[in-house]
Amino acid sequence: MGRVAQSFRFLWRALDGLRRVLHLVLLLLLFGVFALAFRHPLPMVPSKAALVVRLQGRLVEQFSGSPLNRSLGLMTGDHEPETLVRDVVDALREAAHDDRIRLVVLDTADLSGGGLTKLRAVADALQEFRKSGKKVYAYARYTTQEQYYLMAQADRAYIDPTGEITITGFAAYGLYFHDALERLGVTVEVFKVGTHKSFTEPFTRQSMSAEDREQTLGWMTPLWQSYVDGVQSARHLPAGAIDAYVHDTVALLKAVDGNAARLAEQRGLVNGLKSSLEFEREIAALVGEDSSTHSFNAVDQADYLAAVGPESALSRHPAGEVAVLVAAGDIVTGDGGPGQIGADTFAESLRKARFEDDVKAVVLRIDSGGGSMLASEVIRQEVAALKAAGKPVIASFSSVAASGGYYIAMEADQIWSEPTTITGSIGVFGMTATFERTLDKLGVSSDGVATSSLAGAMHPERALAPETREVLQLGVAHAYHDFVGRVAAARKKAPADIEAVAEGRVWIGAEAQKLGLVDRLGGVDAAIKAAAGLAKLPVGKYGVSWREKEMSWRERLMRELGADGQALARATGLLPATPAILTQVLGGAERELRTLGSLDDPRHVYAYCGCAPR
Repeated sequence: MGRVAQSFRFLWRALDGLRRVLHLVLLLLLFGVFALAFRHPLPMVPSKAALVVRLQGRLVEQFSGSPLNRSLGLMTGDHEPETLVRDVVDALREAAHDDRIRLVVLDTADLSGGGLTKLRAVADALQEFRKSGKKVYAYARYTTQEQYYLMAQADRAYIDPTGEITITGFAAYGLYFHDALERLGVTVEVFKVGTHKSFTEPFTRQSMSAEDREQTLGWMTPLWQSYVDGVQSARHLPAGAIDAYVHDTVALLKAVDGNAARLAEQRGLVNGLKSSLEFEREIAALVGEDSSTHSFNAVDQADYLAAVGPESALSRHPAGEVAVLVAAGDIVTGDGGPGQIGADTFAESLRKARFEDDVKAVVLRIDSGGGSMLASEVIRQEVAALKAAGKPVIASFSSVAASGGYYIAMEADQIWSEPTTITGSIGVFGMTATFERTLDKLGVSSDGVATSSLAGAMHPERALAPETREVLQLGVAHAYHDFVGRVAAARKKAPADIEAVAEGRVWIGAEAQKLGLVDRLGGVDAAIKAAAGLAKLPVGKYGVSWREKEMSWRERLMRELGADGQALARATGLLPATPAILTQVLGGAERELRTLGSLDDPRHVYAYCGCAPR
């Protein structure tokens, strides 16, 4: 009887395995049909064309999530579009020396932000393109502050006669939940070191603290000035022009009967007012008309990179290379999820670079406000081991490299920051919530026995015992002093010198350099050159490899079929249309919830800074 049962089990497993294989084959066949139905022809670059740089969603240093997650998310509308800064810069650099590309058309209509540092990187690439003698054209119907920063870099910028350019300045407003949590009976326990460590304030206060208000204005004011200077320089506007446009909006609009487009033209923000058809005709006169679309001859940035990328890559034969590892998102334990820096995954990438003979130096491109202290320490140890192995390490800061984001950088041979990077925030906190009062409102209580006062102390249905509070506070205090001490050792300074600029204070890159927290100001290209110099690699003889997590075959399949799947979803109506304002609100709320969900340190100790203008 046992053998019969065993035979049936074997037969069932075989049939189930066959079912799974057939299901997979059917799925692949369906994807193949969809890909054939919606596949685009191989990208071709016309002999005379405009390169269309279309920026969608947020500018990012690294895509959040695997190709599988992004493709499925785009098909269902659950994933915010993203544009890789590196792709935009690469396309513009290739186009500058490509005789087929006569000009660039900049489309920022779907850009939702990403930080001034990333906007500056794209702006610099546009200015570099213009040095080739070719022009940049931009058109918009309505332009946000972030979109206009790039639009201002164009030789010729136009808006629709019914359009508007909205520039308001920077702000950092947040929601505060103390009273709401009290009404719900939720007890939030906070343990921190650092007078300016403000991440926990929304849960313990009903308004911004004086310390946070002071430090936020401290980095936001120069950040705004950098925005103003960038726009005024690009548009050749006099000093004070943008501030006048912002502060005198009502009076200026009254003078033109509320015509925002005419006001933008009068104040020199654009070169003129044109409809989209008029703009297309102007570009068509320069590059010719596409007979199939009756618009101008154009090649999209993604198609252009697909066409010229392989050829460009094959032309390089480096004797050695600088590996660039991007650390973008919240720092978490384990492998991490979409948009996160998993300690184990990133440590493995660092370890792999350490033992690869071709890798002569490493650049860490960091865009992170930090996260788990334990996870940050795992990464720091691997950075130190890489450096000890004799391979130079340069840390390069993007928009944010604060708290844990700074922690993982401090062992580098050099730290390079963008002038507008938000950094510092050397401080530590712990936070947990208990719901005993909430349960009491419902007539529920918790009771039991334990072998010590610490046993079961972290159960959320019970209030923290005094001993547990003391243990957590001692742990946070130790982590803070360890943080300060490690920074002091790495920066070759006295702990008291670091303490003076710590306490959770946030700085922008230019100020951080003066304080000794960073070595040089410059972008990722400058950091790569510095790394090559430390490795004594001959100029022009080395390669640069941007390291990504290795993809599974499923992810590679979804990367190939992602665009076709999105086209299918749009064609069949599966991709929902969400109002822009709702997308903006929900997107911000989703990012906040994702951050809270990433607080996974087993010791409940975090080096995190939620510092960015909103």
